[in-house]
Amino acid sequence: MGMNDAAWEALFDKYHILDEVRRRGRFVISANQIKELREPRLMTKFDHKVNLPRVFSANGLAVLPITRGDYVISSFEAYKDFEAPAAGAQRVSVPAHIQSLMPRFLVSEAIALNCANACGILADFLEDETLLPTVSGRMSSGGFGFEIDTASGRQHIEVSNSQIEIDAAYEGARALSLFEAKRDLSDDFLIRQLYYPFRVWSGRVAKPVKTVFLIFSNGIFHLYQYQFDDPLYYNSLRLVKQKNYVIATDICRSDIEQILKTVPVGQEPELSFPQANSMPRIVNLAELLNERPMTKQEITSEYAFDERQTNYYTDAGRYLGLISKGRGEDGNICFQLSPGGRCVMGLEYKARQLAIASCILKHRAFRETLKLYLRCGEMPDTPAIVKIMRDSRLYHVEAESTYVRRASTIAGWVNWILNLIEK
Repeated sequence: MGMNDAAWEALFDKYHILDEVRRRGRFVISANQIKELREPRLMTKFDHKVNLPRVFSANGLAVLPITRGDYVISSFEAYKDFEAPAAGAQRVSVPAHIQSLMPRFLVSEAIALNCANACGILADFLEDETLLPTVSGRMSSGGFGFEIDTASGRQHIEVSNSQIEIDAAYEGARALSLFEAKRDLSDDFLIRQLYYPFRVWSGRVAKPVKTVFLIFSNGIFHLYQYQFDDPLYYNSLRLVKQKNYVIATDICRSDIEQILKTVPVGQEPELSFPQANSMPRIVNLAELLNERPMTKQEITSEYAFDERQTNYYTDAGRYLGLISKGRGEDGNICFQLSPGGRCVMGLEYKARQLAIASCILKHRAFRETLKLYLRCGEMPDTPAIVKIMRDSRLYHVEAESTYVRRASTIAGWVNWILNLIEK
């Protein structure tokens, strides 16, 4: 059990929080009460539903700040699933004279936003050439009230001088656009991160306020613009626009064919064959580990993974030779980039993509599946991939059902390689 899980269970027991929520519909807890067990900042930051402590998840609860030092717990519909991103991405280029905004240097949300602006992404997405950066950082919310959905119907919440944080705002001739930026790929987001800033600034400017979520990873920007159809209703948000942009690499089919010719087949590692279909999320995890080593618990609590996914995706990174597993000074299991992983993640963008493709294609099952695709012009079906897997002598894969499940990993990773091809 993680530290947040244990601390929240102790608080729930001490203050009879579940009984209060059942009786009154909510429980207000102060930062001082939380601090009895752990730092409130660590105890209340749950950007994704999967990060919620077990006692919250098990009882359908969430937590929202309402003043500088108070939080309210209830069965809030606090999160929203991201809609699946549109197919395809518009290619963009970093201006030729800019050397400090290469993908490998985009190590924070603020820098990723600067890159999106420099590449013309924000002007294109917001359809405004007159944008200028304005407000950002932490500020007070002032006072406002709103309705929010709960398991027992709508509930009214009053906010007074809570702290909000805006990653960036860009104002043009017709609108003010508020941005929430993330470097981790995830399935959902906390609506509050858009709603509280929206309420604050729509009360301060006369022009429309747009709310935009920007997710950046491995040279790709996903932008989602939401609109609150009823400004007084937290759950009234609606997606009005979604678009993807990718920093151009000019990778062509011959680059991939060259890897198949020159990269030798390696010996299968004595590791479980990966059960992690999303190569973008493996690369994203490597990007985050490029900043610092992380324990299994940190990956699970800070990234949009549950414990099972943390195991699958760290195992996949180890299978590719990008991630190594060890123990930290405190004895906890710790993950970091391997020397080879550090080398790959430090490469210029195009070289990095090709190096990751090389890590995949060292493994016979992926290599032979890609060759078959290039010969036939379509992804082999599951029985054909399973046959390739059987011929590749994979470590500890025996049951037919396991072969079938793992075949989806092969298809997912090979599709990732094929999607690198731009011309």
